[in-house]
Parts: sequence; structure tokens; C-alpha cells
Amino acid sequence: MKLYYSPGACSLSPHIVLQEAGLKYEPVLASTKSHKLKDGTDFYTINPLGYVPLLELDDGKRLHEGPAIVQYLADLAPEKKLAPANGTWERYKLQEWLTFIGTEIHKNFGPLFGSASDDVKNGARDKIIGRLQYVESELAGKQYLLGDQFTVADAYLFTVTNWAALTGVDISGFANLGQFRARVGARPAVIEAMKAEGLIK
Repeated sequence: MKLYYSPGACSLSPHIVLQEAGLKYEPVLASTKSHKLKDGTDFYTINPLGYVPLLELDDGKRLHEGPAIVQYLADLAPEKKLAPANGTWERYKLQEWLTFIGTEIHKNFGPLFGSASDDVKNGARDKIIGRLQYVESELAGKQYLLGDQFTVADAYLFTVTNWAALTGVDISGFANLGQFRARVGARPAVIEAMKAEGLIK
């Protein structure tokens, strides 16, 4: 398998999951700025959408979109319990979280990385804070989003909340989220994935 990634982007989420699952893979750097690989290959020839993550299987099949990729990876290593079993209520709760993180948090960070006006950026920050207030309440009394078991949704939430400091979103008032981030950040697989992307030494 190959994981096409860009350091610190949302592709960090499947990168963490690959490490957690103990699966063999090849990380392939795909710049989100130049849209080229190290060898000069135009990334658009691999992924017409031009963004990461992209998972390429050994048989050439390709899977787009982080929430789909992380569930696929989790199902390759069910013994790691990175996702509840398909068809269970808990699996739908996982999908609920992945959807919420993707549409309500991840997407609202978009304007903060671009050339949007200050008004648009401030509005995006307000939306993110509002959504994180919900996350804060849901994390009360829990180690992870689904309880005591780390799942792929936790990798995704950790990844997108990493962007807060870069974009002026103040999350220091969220004690439960802060504890969650420290807990996830201390996991060996998370440390390995971040080292691989050059995010920590």
C-alpha cells in the first residue's frame, strides 16, 4: 500500500491509523502546494482531485477521502479495535463522529489557510469554537470519543485540532479537549507518524 500525504495535513489521520494498525505501507510525499511528487510526477495524474490523503493498494485500486480510508485500514486489522464492527450501533456512532469532524470542524479550517477576508476568517474561527464546545462536552468523563477505546475518529480529531495554533483558534479553554490531545499525542503510533512527517523530532 501507498499513502500519499503532505506533512501535517489531514493525511496525518490515516498515517496515524496505519501506524496504530501495524500495517506495511509506503508513505509518498505529495505537496499540496506544488501538486508534485519528489520525482516531479504531477500528482493530478494520480489523484485528479489534487489533494491528500490518497491510499493506493498493491493491485492499483485507489481510495479517496480520509474517513473512508481510515475505516478501510481499521477493518484490515480488526484485532486492533480501531473501529467497531460493521453493522453495530457503535460503528454508526464512529461514522457520526467522522462526518461531524469532517464537515463541521475540518471544513471550517479551510478559510483560515487561504486568502479569505478577516471577516470570513473570524467567522470560521467562531464556528470552529462553537463546534469544539460540543466536542468538549462529549469528552467529559471519557478518554476518547467513543469511550475508553482509541478509534480512527480520535486520530482525525487530533489531526484537525493540531491546526488551531497555526490559525489563531484558541482552544486553551477546553480542558477535556486538552487532556484528550495530550493523551493521543503521547501514543507511540502517533509519535511515529508525526516523526515520519517531520512534525516532531
